[in-house]
Amino acid sequence: MSSVVPAELGERFPDVAALTAALDRTGYLAGDQLSAALFLAVRMGQPILLEGEPGVGKTEAAKALAAALDTALVRLQCYEGIAAAEALYEWNYPRQLLAIRLAEATHEQVKDTDLFREDYLLARPLLTALDHPGPRPAVLLIDEVDRADDEFEAFLFEMLAESSVTIPELGTRHAVIPPIAILTSNRTRDLHDALKRRCLYHWIGYPDAARVAQIIRRRVPAANSELAGEVATAVSRLRGLDLTKPPGVSEAITWASALTVFGAATLSAEAAGLTMSVVVKYPEDEQTVREAGLVSVVGHD
Repeated sequence: MSSVVPAELGERFPDVAALTAALDRTGYLAGDQLSAALFLAVRMGQPILLEGEPGVGKTEAAKALAAALDTALVRLQCYEGIAAAEALYEWNYPRQLLAIRLAEATHEQVKDTDLFREDYLLARPLLTALDHPGPRPAVLLIDEVDRADDEFEAFLFEMLAESSVTIPELGTRHAVIPPIAILTSNRTRDLHDALKRRCLYHWIGYPDAARVAQIIRRRVPAANSELAGEVATAVSRLRGLDLTKPPGVSEAITWASALTVFGAATLSAEAAGLTMSVVVKYPEDEQTVREAGLVSVVGHD
């Protein structure tokens, strides 16, 4: 990707502290290392790969960065079998068919150039991000890239390297202002070294209980400090059990929100039992938790 970055970004974010403060204002608490990694992605115009367990805040980091930059967030959700065409663009076939029928009704000849033109083009996330007019670059979130296959990964590598794509009927489209690309991965498989070399990299681990409590207070204003701290500590204890899906920050936020719906001011064993479904997502995991004892998870009756 091009390293040319709009001067405004340099003025708005002269250092890591400025970006950290901007992220904080969006409600996202980024640690020093993550802030530094995102700062480099913004200032160098280089894609960044964020890896970590599900629920640690990878997707939220991209959303917060877009909000901090006051720019568009364009999200591509990857999945098994995704093809480049689905991520780039498609043609508006109903409109094309209508144009053909109208031409037939008036006995006009329809050329390919009449059907494959700009106003029949439907941009998908990747083309939308490349075509973003600015003035600031869009944030392109390529979510869960590890779920896509090798062919799509190779296509992404080429697109990120050139900041351009070719539409056979219209020619090559170059990004005027290349997007800030954030790729996320849950590490269900290893990505190719070529793609990793193209990207900056940061591993987002589980934050400690104190930071989780801070995040809960930000995201669930109805949760008091005591409840936020107890939920954060309980989630940390749950991660110490042998669970198929250990809870992350997102589950901690949802759990705190559910408890406030019940009107709970503290996390009791009874309240934990009633709301366990929002934090533990497998029946085997729930059985493991209940066998360990809800009192041991919450720390009191």
